[in-house]
Amino acid sequence: MYKEKLPYSRSALILGISSIITACCCWGFIGVILGVIGLSNANKAIRIHEEDPNVFDGVNNAQTGRTTSIIGIIIGVLLMLWHIYTFSTGDYEILFEEYNNMMDEY
Repeated sequence: MYKEKLPYSRSALILGISSIITACCCWGFIGVILGVIGLSNANKAIRIHEEDPNVFDGVNNAQTGRTTSIIGIIIGVLLMLWHIYTFSTGDYEILFEEYNNMMDEY
């Protein structure tokens, strides 16, 4: 019997992977937003699958999307807290000066 693709499972996976990437590259903020949306989509997909598991295929994508979204949210929150800490203590200026010195060497 042919099974339909599970709605929201592919978008949950894509958003979860994107949340990890953007959490590392965009100061964490965008990664948290994408992670929350991906987690919501994953939960919707899993809920739909649990209602009638014989009709839909692709619950693995939803579960992986849930996991990657949670990882992206955690990384994003930790990076946001680290940036808040460095800005509030003034350590950001030191890091910026070191970065400029490294760039001047090349």
